[in-house]
Amino acid sequence: MSISRVIVNSSPLIVLLKSQQAQLIPQLFTEILVPSGVIEEITTKNDTASKLLPSISWIQTVEVKIIVPEVAAWDLGKGESQVLSLALQNSEFAAIVDDRAARRCGQALGITTIGTGGLLILAKRPGLIASISPAIQALRDADLWLSDTLVELLKQQAGE
Repeated sequence: MSISRVIVNSSPLIVLLKSQQAQLIPQLFTEILVPSGVIEEITTKNDTASKLLPSISWIQTVEVKIIVPEVAAWDLGKGESQVLSLALQNSEFAAIVDDRAARRCGQALGITTIGTGGLLILAKRPGLIASISPAIQALRDADLWLSDTLVELLKQQAGE
């Protein structure tokens, strides 16, 4: 299944901005939605991501007023709840989330979910990046915690 439309949560956006890899998102997807709650989460901090976010033209900010009850029952953060609620209401969109509980919620509700590591695999397939190993290290340097087991799995899936 080819994914062209996504809804992005704060953690993936933050680490991709901090690791200077955010340009992969518009290279991989044609429509990129970011809920207002996610924008708020990012811009309330004074860091690299909050400074870079206003200059990004490929993000479409959307208001999410209703958290779907099936998502609310998982008691996730505001950003994750908005991302998954929007994805549940728009099945043609995948949700880009890293939080384990959010990914489980999405999978339980039949929402296609992608993690930041998965984005790197998607970026390698058409040659947007030559190798995921340096990209993974850049994510780790940007404070994304990835277990060694997950890193090995990502490398294996990328054919490295």
